[in-house]
Amino acid sequence: MDVSLISSADNVTDARLHRLSGALMRNGLSLEIRALGNSADAPSGAEFHRAPGGRGFADRIIRDLLLPFATKGKVVIVVAPDLLVTTKIIAALRRQKVVADVHEDYVELLRDRAWARGLMGKVAKVVAKMATSAAAKSELTTVADIHVPPLNARERLVIRNLPDLSLLTPSGSRDTQPRAIYIGDVRTSRGLRMILAVAEISPEWIFDIIGQVAPLDADFVADWVATSPAANRVRFHGKLAPATSWAFAEGAWVGLSLLEATPAFRAAIPSKLYEYMAAGLATISTSLPRSQALLEESAAGSCADSVEAVAEVLDHWLHNQHELDDVRENAARWAGQHFDGAGEYQAFASAVTRLLQA
Repeated sequence: MDVSLISSADNVTDARLHRLSGALMRNGLSLEIRALGNSADAPSGAEFHRAPGGRGFADRIIRDLLLPFATKGKVVIVVAPDLLVTTKIIAALRRQKVVADVHEDYVELLRDRAWARGLMGKVAKVVAKMATSAAAKSELTTVADIHVPPLNARERLVIRNLPDLSLLTPSGSRDTQPRAIYIGDVRTSRGLRMILAVAEISPEWIFDIIGQVAPLDADFVADWVATSPAANRVRFHGKLAPATSWAFAEGAWVGLSLLEATPAFRAAIPSKLYEYMAAGLATISTSLPRSQALLEESAAGSCADSVEAVAEVLDHWLHNQHELDDVRENAARWAGQHFDGAGEYQAFASAVTRLLQA
């Protein structure tokens, strides 16, 4: 086995996991994946092993200890911060090489997590700093954006979450009824409650929400579905494999990216924004600096920071569909001209191949 890709936290439906896996296998490398989830959702061609346990904190710690010993690959790619700390130690004993894939600025991201308070927050911050240090010392460190630490790694490669077109379904012709989609983590900080409030004052629109509802938001969602007059126009589909998720883009009019202005989100560009554009969807985003700059430069959408403002954009496009179609065309054209996802994923696969040959 050439490569083991492991995570103690991620489900095998994770989109970045699929993009990285596809790049490796297109380069002729054999791959095993050990993560949560079901084999039906694993990337085609990979050998999948379901990681033991559930989603509890104790289960995750057990996976952090067990997964590194289970790997068969000469190179081990780690996509969870706490797992990286243990894998570095165990892989050294087993003479395996480690690739640290760092999705986000782990320390800053904790500010977005309601559970990361008090003693738990202090422990999580220590683990995040240890993971960043371990990533810097790995044989290869891949990061999801230019600002993501560590900045001083032995070999650092920026692999942005640019679209893998093999996983996307183009939006194509618009459905007769206006429809907006959201694909990603479903939680308050990523716009969940804002989307639901928009739905209540936008009666002409249907909303498809694809992704796992965060545990802290589950009761709110259940109550909203049971009581809101808009509940019949908002469809929760749960967490799906990337290709299945993006099938909902077909016929959709708009993609939503209503993230709150947390420190981590302000510094980043959400991967869904790239993907909405590549699928030919118009985007409504909150005015996070980099997202706003991209939408303004590409003329691929609008920014809105309140429920009323988002609803106004939807209403405007509903009554000015020629303008909406121009925005959608701008999005697809810009993505085709500026998003070289294939090149970045090939650079990643080539770097891992070099590790195997060294």
